[in-house]
This record gives sequence, structure tokens and C-alpha cells, in this order.
Amino acid sequence: MIYKRKIYQKLLSWKHSGSRKPLILRGARQVGKSTIVREFAKEYHSYIELNLEKQADLRLFDLDSVKEIIEAILVGANISINDDSLLIFIDEIQESPKAIKLLRFFYEDFPNLHIICAGSLLELVLKNTTSFPVGRVQQMVLHPFDFEEFLLAMGKENIVKLFDEIPIKKHFHDIIGKLFKEYVIIGGMPEVVKTFVESGTYTELHEVYNEIWQAYKDDIEKYGRNNTEKKVLRHILETAAHEKDRITMAGFGNSNYRSREVGEALRSLDKSRLIQLVYPTISTQLPQEVDFTRKPRLQFLDTGLLNNILGIQSQLIGLSNLSDLYRGKIIQHAVFQQLQAQNASIGSNLHFWVREKAKSSSEVDLIYQHKQFLIPVEVKSGSHGSLRSLHQFIDRTNHAFAIRLLSNTLSVEKVSTISGKPYTLLNLPLYLATRIPEYAEWGMLGEGKPENVTPNVTPT
Repeated sequence: MIYKRKIYQKLLSWKHSGSRKPLILRGARQVGKSTIVREFAKEYHSYIELNLEKQADLRLFDLDSVKEIIEAILVGANISINDDSLLIFIDEIQESPKAIKLLRFFYEDFPNLHIICAGSLLELVLKNTTSFPVGRVQQMVLHPFDFEEFLLAMGKENIVKLFDEIPIKKHFHDIIGKLFKEYVIIGGMPEVVKTFVESGTYTELHEVYNEIWQAYKDDIEKYGRNNTEKKVLRHILETAAHEKDRITMAGFGNSNYRSREVGEALRSLDKSRLIQLVYPTISTQLPQEVDFTRKPRLQFLDTGLLNNILGIQSQLIGLSNLSDLYRGKIIQHAVFQQLQAQNASIGSNLHFWVREKAKSSSEVDLIYQHKQFLIPVEVKSGSHGSLRSLHQFIDRTNHAFAIRLLSNTLSVEKVSTISGKPYTLLNLPLYLATRIPEYAEWGMLGEGKPENVTPNVTPT
């Protein structure tokens, strides 16, 4: 089954770029890297796929030069070097640190070749690679499905088209909300979604989740540098899901591991995209200053995997408001997951905002950069709740716009901070997290102000 992925357009741009370099497609195992490359290969006349977990393919990189490697690859596939529409895909490249290092010579000696590489847990391998070809390769990240990709996989193209009209019509809210609940429960791992589409039930998903998670544990055993590192990585994978708030490195998961050991392991998992460290910013204006000395939050690769590890999927199914369980953590994960998936760039991390004072600490769930502005985004279960942290942020920033994601329909409010600064608060349904970039533009240009909204948007 072939799924429509947003990264496809970025791959097309790479293909037609005049400064094209070998592309490393990053992402955790089973997010669909190989599938999207094979689909993308239809854009070419010829296609060669190597899998370095196969010994015959791996031995090609034992040859003495890149020229010999390329010649052997082409002869083996009966393809001419002069084929100007050829894509070579090197899968599981983490199996050969030498192959990773040689990518610079692919770029220098064969600039006309279109080469895509993919691998899992590359960061653990790259620790032992002293000459990564920085500047001679391009990198992209593939994430699990966001909500719109999930809908496309479900055959709901008509629903996705509704998102293109800004603001979205209110009378679609209940329909989309039910589908979003399914997404939050199931997540965006392609194999899980495929199983759900084919079976129409949740009952067969548990085994698929477990197989995926076990594959990650097996990778740790395979690529961990030593027994200590393997033990710490294994412990983090087993306990991280139960960390509810901002974490402390030392003693993580009720262990005796030192801060340095836990920090190193978490940073490896972060770069490998299994678990991300979400650090706070203390800035309300650009440049955004991230404070790596303060406690971070943890973001799981996929909300469905998180739910399965916690054993709460059956409870989520029976809830009308998903924020009622686990102190809203699951919803926050779903929002982060969707927004993160909108950017395929390496290092495009999201942050939250903190102002930590003795008697007046404040925290905003998410900071989104729109052009030259930092926009505060709160994730709430309903229309009620304190806006104190948003007020604190708005008082210190150079604009008058904020976003609140909640389970209600879209609305716009004119609000004032405690100090009297007026600003526009855009209340977005949770399922529109994928469209925060568009709605930020809409709101900041003025269309979202209460006096300018269309009749289907009701100010609160």
C-alpha cells in the first residue's frame, strides 16, 4: 500500500536542484523511509536499490575506490554510467561506516548521480565515524504520519481538502474531531495505520506496536558501543514513557545512573529521533535563546507507541475528551508530533517557554517561529483555564498574537494582559495543529482579528 507523504515534494525539489548532493534520509526505523524512496524512484528511468544488511551489497564497499564501487554497482544492475535518469538507493547505510565516509567522494567524483541513503539509529554509528561528510551531503528527516497523512491513508482525501479553506467551516468540527481522536489513539506509524485500515479495529494493533518497539530495542543491542551504554539506553526506553513532566538526568527512571550517562544516552536517542529532548527557551523575541541548562521535556517518536507502552489505549477509546487522561500529556505529544512533522530539516527542533522566578514562574507549552516573530501556543482541553502565562509572554514580546489549541471549534478573542496590552487570541481546534503555519499567517495579517472574521467564526 502506497501512502501520500508531504516529504515527496521536497524530494522532487532535491531531484531538480542544480546543487544536488547525496541525500541522507534520516528517521527512526519503520517510519516509511524505504517505502517513500521506492515510490519516488518512479520519477526515474532506472533504479538501483542496495541494502547493506545484505552481505553481497555490503561487500561492494570493501572495494578500493568509489569509481570501482560505482562500476560494480552499475555492472551488477546492467545499467550504463551514462544513464542520465538513474537513482541509486543505499538502504541501511549505518551497517557500513566506510560507506558513510565515502559519500563525499560520490559527490566530488560523480556529481551527476542521484543517490539517496537511509538508515536507522545513525547517530549511534556516527559516534564511531570520524569523518562524516559534512557539507557534501544533504539531510532530510522523515517523521511518522501527521494527521493529514493519516487521513490520506484512511482514504479521507475529501476531509484533507477541507483544511485548505481558512478559516475551516464550523459544521465539519464533529466529523474531523472523531477522526482526530482515532489519530491520537493510533498514532502515525505506517505499519500500524495499514493494519488499522485493513482490519477496521484496534484489537490487532497491540502486536504491531510491540514488534516495532522490540525492533528499536534490538537496534540498541546492535549499535550500542559498550555494555554500559546499552544498559542505559535500554533503561531509558523502558522508563521514559512514564516521565510525566520535565525530567532530571541524574537518577532518571528511579535508576542509579549518573547525569552524564543518562544525558549522553538521551542525546543519542534524540538525534536518532526515537525520543526527543524538548528544551525551553527564555526568549520572547528573536534571536531565540535555548537554555540547555534547564530541565527538558521528553517527546516520543509516536503517540500511538506511547499509548501502547503506557497501556492506556483502551481508556482513550472510551473518553470524550482525550485531555482527561494522563494530565493532558497525550494531547501535548500529538500536537508536537504534528507540528514537528511539517519540517523535514535536520535540527528543526521545537521549544517551550519558561520564566522561572521565585514567586511568579510561567510556562507556555510551545513556541512557534513565524517569520520574525515568536508566537506562544498553549495546548488546552477546553476554552477555560488561565491565560496568565500567555499574558506574561505577550507583555514581553514585539507583537500581539497568540494561539490556543483546544477541543472546541475555531474562534477568535480580543484579550488584554494584566498590564493592559491588547492582543488577539486565536483558538484553534486540536486537529488544526498541522496548519499552525498557515493560521499564524492568517491571524497576524489581521484576517483573524475579531472585527474581520468571517461569519463561520464566532468570537468567544
